Amino acid sequence: MHGTTEQVRRVVGAPLAVAVTAALVLPPVVGSYWLQILTAAAVYSVVALGLGILYGRVGLISMGQIAILAIGGWTALRLDQAFALPFPLLLLAVGLVTAVVGVLIGLPALRLSGLHLALVTLMLAAALTIVLTNAGFPNGGSGLLGHDPLKPGNVALPRPYWATTDEAYFRLTVLVCGLMFVLALAHLHGRPGRAWAAIRQSEFAARAAGINVTLYKLVAFALACFMTGVAGGLLAASSGGLSVYQFAAQESISLLAVVLMAGMGSPWGAVLAGVLMKVMPAVFDGLGVSSNLLLVLFGLGLVQTLVTSPGGIVGKLGHDLGRLRRTLRARRAGAPAPEPPDAVPAARPGTSPPARVPDDGHPAAGAAPAVTSSRQGGR
Repeated sequence: MHGTTEQVRRVVGAPLAVAVTAALVLPPVVGSYWLQILTAAAVYSVVALGLGILYGRVGLISMGQIAILAIGGWTALRLDQAFALPFPLLLLAVGLVTAVVGVLIGLPALRLSGLHLALVTLMLAAALTIVLTNAGFPNGGSGLLGHDPLKPGNVALPRPYWATTDEAYFRLTVLVCGLMFVLALAHLHGRPGRAWAAIRQSEFAARAAGINVTLYKLVAFALACFMTGVAGGLLAASSGGLSVYQFAAQESISLLAVVLMAGMGSPWGAVLAGVLMKVMPAVFDGLGVSSNLLLVLFGLGLVQTLVTSPGGIVGKLGHDLGRLRRTLRARRAGAPAPEPPDAVPAARPGTSPPARVPDDGHPAAGAAPAVTSSRQGGR
């Protein structure tokens, strides 16, 4: 019982502690413009987390999360126009709608994997961009779509009365995003997470172990799309509202590259991906540098990450910090620093260095043959 309580505290405590700290510290420090940027970064961190679950945990390459984000924003605007739901209930309804959409996408995608699934979901994102260009976001018009072409400009969802200012809405966004992280971590540390790990290793072995592969893949799609839909509802109420240009198909490619570069399987990698997606373009604009240069930098960073550190920036940083911690602990204890696994021990004065034995068990070239006992030699 104590172990279960400690695990729940560890899973729930870290995201909420980070969310509460960010909500309290950042608003008084930064201005209104940077609050809007950080709000968008928090929203996109949830989108990156959903993609990380699909690809990093289950092995499903989905490039349609930006499309699901747009569907979430569109649904939030349409439900508010039709029913005027309270904001928390509206976000829950939007998440459920996008979860159903995710299941509907996942059903035909169960027979696909790898590049084929990536191409299908990318075409979905491109098709949705065309649909939104012609239909537009709901802006108070009549009909099923609720769009009035005579009202140009972006469309924004009304904020709740207790979060009308940018500071209050940033705190609300960070809190909701923290809850989405708690929801994801609860699944990752529970039975779905263990099933996803087995499926990623081998679907055949997972089936042989009695895991319902179809069910848990649909659960992954539903969870990722639920969180992304809630993020779309939050984005719809941010300053500036929604426009079709925010959900271009190339954004899906940029999101995948950024998530791979930041760290696919880590929640901290999702946070870093949100920062790279939204904060870095604002920094470049402030410096007078074209944000299109980020595409080149993201491409170079992705190649460098895949070659040198498949775990991403967060994984590499964690590995280096762990090595530094072990070295400092060894020096504090007076012991020599731990050597790398493949290091060859130094030879004593007056002796030859020991020969390295390859992985196949045969002695290396130039090494002296092993001395056998007389009993073995007699045989």
